[in-house]
Amino acid sequence: MSALKIQISHPTRDIQTLEAPFGVYMIGSDASNRIVLNDGSVEEAHAVLTLMEDESYIEDLMGAGIFVAGDRVQNRRRVFHGAPIQLGNYTILFGTEEELAPEKKPEPAVAAAPPPAAPEPFKPKSISRKITASQAVKQQIHSELVERLDLKRLSMSKLQEGELQTKIKTTLKEIISEIQGRLPAGLDPERLAKEIFDESVGLGPLEDLLADDSVTEIMVNGPSQVYVERSGKLILTDCSFINDTSVHSVIERIVSPIGRRIDESQPYVDARLADGSRVNAIIHPLSLIGPCITIRKFSKDPFKVQDLINFGTLTPDVAEFLRICVALKKNIIVSGGTGSGKTTLLNVLSSYLPSDERILTIEDAAELRLTQEHIIRLEARPANIEGRGAVTIRDLVKNALRMRPDRIVVGECRGSEALDMLQAMNTGHEGSLTTIHANTPRDALARLETMVLMAGMELPVKAIREQVGSAVHIICQISRFSDGSRKVSKITEVSGMEGDRLTLQDIFEFKQTGLDDTGKVLGETLPTGAVPTFIEEITVRGIPFDRSIFETQHVAGKWR
Repeated sequence: MSALKIQISHPTRDIQTLEAPFGVYMIGSDASNRIVLNDGSVEEAHAVLTLMEDESYIEDLMGAGIFVAGDRVQNRRRVFHGAPIQLGNYTILFGTEEELAPEKKPEPAVAAAPPPAAPEPFKPKSISRKITASQAVKQQIHSELVERLDLKRLSMSKLQEGELQTKIKTTLKEIISEIQGRLPAGLDPERLAKEIFDESVGLGPLEDLLADDSVTEIMVNGPSQVYVERSGKLILTDCSFINDTSVHSVIERIVSPIGRRIDESQPYVDARLADGSRVNAIIHPLSLIGPCITIRKFSKDPFKVQDLINFGTLTPDVAEFLRICVALKKNIIVSGGTGSGKTTLLNVLSSYLPSDERILTIEDAAELRLTQEHIIRLEARPANIEGRGAVTIRDLVKNALRMRPDRIVVGECRGSEALDMLQAMNTGHEGSLTTIHANTPRDALARLETMVLMAGMELPVKAIREQVGSAVHIICQISRFSDGSRKVSKITEVSGMEGDRLTLQDIFEFKQTGLDDTGKVLGETLPTGAVPTFIEEITVRGIPFDRSIFETQHVAGKWR
C-alpha cells in the first residue's frame, strides 16, 4: 500500500500535507502536539488520531467537539481513508496520495483577475469551551502579533532593544484597537496589552508577582496554574500563560544570560535572576503537565539580624551567641529542610564576617549577597551541549584553597565537596560557613559522613567521624513550622568523640507550647543550661559577652 499522508485545510490558510507513518498523533493547539492546530478554535490537547494498517481511530480528549463526515464523535470512533475530520476551523483528511488527490474538473474560461482585496482587520476566532475567554483571546492576539512582526522581520532585525519594544507595543495597540468592541466582558484592554507584552519580551505574568514584596515564592505548574507563597502559605493566583511555548520562552530568557541551557537533552536547570533569586525549571519529557518554574524570591534589601529577630526566627541571645562563634572562627553548618530559610540565615551569619578579611563564596548558582568589600564570588558551571567543560563545587573548593582565603562560604554542601570542605576546615581555613539538607543536627552529621564517602576515598567511618568532630564546631538547625514560620530550632555544639560516636550538646532549643486560635505556633527559644566548651576562649580573646545568656532562667536579656 502507498504511504499515508495527512492533509490539513483551514478557511484562511494554505493546505498542509504531512507524511503519516503508522502511529499515534496527538492533535491540539499546544506546540508539544504532533499535529499543531493553532487559531483559538482548538483545545491544547484536542484529539488523538491513531493510524494503523488495518483500521484507524479518532478520539475526542476534551469533549470540545469532533465531527467525522458531519457526525459528532462520541469519545472514540473508527475512521476511514478520505473521511473529513472537523476540529474547530480545521478539516483533516488522511489517506494515500491518490485518495487525497482532488477530482479534475473542466477548467473555466480565463477571466480577468479581480483587483487584490484590502487586508481585513484581525478578528478573533471562536473560543473553545475548555479554556477561558481571556486565555483564548490572548493566544489569538499573540499569534497575530508574531505573524505581523514576522512580515517585517528583516527590517526589525536592525532595531535596538528599546526600538523593538516600542514596535511591539505599537503593534499590540493596533491589534487590540481593531477588536476593542468584541473583547469578552470585563477584559481590560490595557491590562491585556501589558500581559501579552510581558510574555513577548519579559517574564509574562511573573513580572507583577516578582514586584510584589509580599510574595516569597512563585510556583508555575504548567501554563494555566501559578501558585505563590505569602506569609508561609500557598495561594493559587489567577495568573496564567498563553501556552507551554510561552512558559518555555520565559525559562529561556532566565537561563540564557547566565550561560545555562534547557532542552530535551538537559530538561531541568538551576539558575538565578538578576537580583539573586533562585530559579529551578523542568520541562517535557520529565514534566508531564508542561514546563514548571519554581522561583525562591530574595528581598530587595538583604535581611539583617534585627529582621530575623523581628520575624521570630531567632532571639537576641541566639544572635549574640552566633556572632561570638563567627568572631572566634568556629566552623558553622546551617542545617534544615527544603524552604526552611537556610540561605537567608547563612546570609545573615555572613554579615558577621570581619570586613578586613578575604572572603570566598562558592555556589552552584550565585545567591549570597554579602556586604563586605573584599569578596571573591565563584559559581559552578554545568557541562556544555557536548557534555564538556563542567566545573563542580568540589573543583571550586579545591581551587579556593590556593587563593589565600581567610574565610570560605559554600552556599550548599551536597556531594563529594564535603571531603574537601572538612580538609580545609582542619588545615587552617577556620571560620568556614555552609548549609546542608537535614532534619536534625545528628542527621546533618550522618549526611556529612555519607557525602564524604561519595568522594570515592576508601576511608574508614571512624576516621571520617574524627575529621567531622574536629572540623565542625556548631550546627545551627532551622525549621519551618506548621504556620509557615521559620525558626532556629536548635543551636548544637559538636563537642568531640566518645568511642566511635560523635557527642553533641544543645546550647539553645526552641520549645513549642501549642497553637493559638489562628494556628500560629506558640513557644520560645530557651538556653538548655549547657555551656559551650570554648567559653574560656571567648574570655581569652577579649570578646565582650554576657555569660548569663547560657543560664536556663535568662531569656532575651531578661531574667524569668
